[in-house]
Amino acid sequence: MPRFYVEDCSDAQEQIAITGEDVNHIKNVLRLSVGDALMVCDGNGKEYTCSIAAVEKDVVYAKIEDINQNAAELPCAITLFQGMPKSDKLEFIIQKAVELGAAEIVPVMMKRTVVKLEDKKKAKKLERYQAISESAAKQSGRGVIPKVSDFCSFSQALARAGEFDVMLLPYESAEGITYAREVIAQAADLPAGSKVAVFIGPEGGFAQEEVAAAKDKGAKVITLGNRILRTETAGLTVLSILMFQMER
Repeated sequence: MPRFYVEDCSDAQEQIAITGEDVNHIKNVLRLSVGDALMVCDGNGKEYTCSIAAVEKDVVYAKIEDINQNAAELPCAITLFQGMPKSDKLEFIIQKAVELGAAEIVPVMMKRTVVKLEDKKKAKKLERYQAISESAAKQSGRGVIPKVSDFCSFSQALARAGEFDVMLLPYESAEGITYAREVIAQAADLPAGSKVAVFIGPEGGFAQEEVAAAKDKGAKVITLGNRILRTETAGLTVLSILMFQMER
């Protein structure tokens, strides 16, 4: 069933008005008409099973048939603090992180980050990243659209993650797969509503001083096995493990 996100519809009881670019998508791409079914989400976990009541030039009116809570969200909110990679790798990471249940993605400029972004380009990048998140959320049946936050420094990311319930930092020089399994299991078993931070380095990995600073803030430094994973693989590996173990 086609899925659309409409802000400020949480209190709707009978009808929802769909506007903007979605109108063209409904009319000219999907070619839906009166009576056809679609799903509307408020972006906060509530979803409405609807049928199209009317199609006008700039608005589609959807009649509410049923209201439910979305079942696709994980019990804990996982934020991926991703070291900014080269090229368009972050677009791929965002898409897959959303599919795997991440609640938020934060691009982090770390010591070994190669990319240097001009301020005037950052807003455009974030706009595109958010659009990718929304598209992935629709495809994977998410009840919320994960936020892609503004670029920040490693110290800013650490300060924010200090408020989380657990902070995970996979590191190629870490040892002890048994310890890593225990840490992951503990994170996956946190009470509903807990917040988990996952830190991933850029292509060059973390600088030693970054790992030390993270440890000082309480980060659990873990190994992901005997292979060195690319930056676009490491975060998705952690998210996959957490998603599988957190599912209820």
